[in-house]
Amino acid sequence: MSNAPATTAPATTATTDAAPSPEATGPRRGSARFASARPAIARFASKAPARPPAAFLAVATAGGVAGLVLLVAVGKLLALPVLIPPLAASAALVLAAPALPLAQPRSVVGGQLVSALVGFAALAVGGGSLWTAAVAGGLAIGAMAAARTPHSPAAATSVIVVLTQPPALRFLGMLALATVLLVLVGVLAGRSGRTARYPAYWW
Repeated sequence: MSNAPATTAPATTATTDAAPSPEATGPRRGSARFASARPAIARFASKAPARPPAAFLAVATAGGVAGLVLLVAVGKLLALPVLIPPLAASAALVLAAPALPLAQPRSVVGGQLVSALVGFAALAVGGGSLWTAAVAGGLAIGAMAAARTPHSPAAATSVIVVLTQPPALRFLGMLALATVLLVLVGVLAGRSGRTARYPAYWW
């Protein structure tokens, strides 16, 4: 008999088929489908500014109502039309966007008066037709830019002048009064501490 030591095969450790981790296999099919859908969803996401705080909304809304009602009250006292549609748009800028250049007193008062003057000039030359009104609205845009008084609602004022043909001096006086009152309401709203300080500049 041989005395050579018996050799034994090295012991092998049995391995079990463990389930691969999510990290090893990557995202699941559902996750991949969701990830691929995200760019498509992002394309339809709104790029509008964030909603203002509730306090800002309250002050802007109350100021707008107060300013326009004030114009009606003044008109009743004077028995003259003071509130015209473009002034509601002016109030929206002054109260809801008080930091914009379009909302500053120079633009609100100056822009309205410049556009009204353009309207009266167009009326004198071309008469009170729709064609003249359209030309007056376009000319008012350039006139306001040249005068450094950009105020988008005022372009409509020139159109109203041509179509309604009001007395020039009375209309200009009422327009100046109305815009100054709106600016003062904006100043009061700006002192509330809930909106941007108004005005950013006077002139």
